Amino acid sequence: MNRLRIRHRTGFHYAGDVSASYNEARMLPASLEGQVVLFSHVAITPPAVQHHYSDYWGTRVSAFELLEPHRELALSAESLVEVRSRPHGVNDGLSWDQLPRVAQSAVALLEQTRHTKLAVPPEEVRERAIALAAGSTSPAAAARAISDLLHSEVEYMPGATTVHSTAAEAWAHRKGVCQDITHLALGALRSVGIPARYVSGYLHPKPDAEIGETIAGESHAWVEWFDGSWRGYDPTNAIEIGDRHVIVGRGRDYTDVPPLRGVYAGPSSALFVTVEITREA
Repeated sequence: MNRLRIRHRTGFHYAGDVSASYNEARMLPASLEGQVVLFSHVAITPPAVQHHYSDYWGTRVSAFELLEPHRELALSAESLVEVRSRPHGVNDGLSWDQLPRVAQSAVALLEQTRHTKLAVPPEEVRERAIALAAGSTSPAAAARAISDLLHSEVEYMPGATTVHSTAAEAWAHRKGVCQDITHLALGALRSVGIPARYVSGYLHPKPDAEIGETIAGESHAWVEWFDGSWRGYDPTNAIEIGDRHVIVGRGRDYTDVPPLRGVYAGPSSALFVTVEITREA
């Protein structure tokens, strides 16, 4: 078990006065299987009244508006989370014969079998996923093989893409970040009939970090597939989801879980982001 303190600061610098802005933040984890939130809080500058709710996908949302002129919007989210090992494996779960019937039995599963704009797989990825599935004894084994294929084919390279890049664009260059590799995995898994969803959160980047050591981190993304139960896997790093992963949100793709989203009236803006993760136990 890890006890992790996460400090995530983000916001916008504006080129002049912004007269009003309306925003949603998805930066706080919830207590789920494998993790317990001991403390969480979002501070906003300039100060704003927050309205909290859980969205359709179960993600915690802090909604707020600023109606006074301002030249900077800054959010500081801090959470203390106990993370435990999660169950994983590829030797159990539904068979290929069982999966289609179960996947069509609930709206929540059907929604995760449809392609989205960001995660439409390139034809080559779709064909290779189908070939891997045909040679796999179970959906779980196929999902793992597909994820590992994308890990081996796409180089992790910050700056190679943007938050608006599609899976096809990342595949064309064979470069991208965790968001891109996750979108490719989503499209490939859905192509072979495996329901799959996007997960946003954090990954402590140093497995052997000392207690009290603060590490510069960043938001992270990975995939969960359904084969009788939801199983998480990190295709960017080719690792199981463990006690270094903290879940913040889930959805169909990145557009369902951005850390900060909103509209404003004013001049151009520049985004800033910092993440610090400290192992406390």
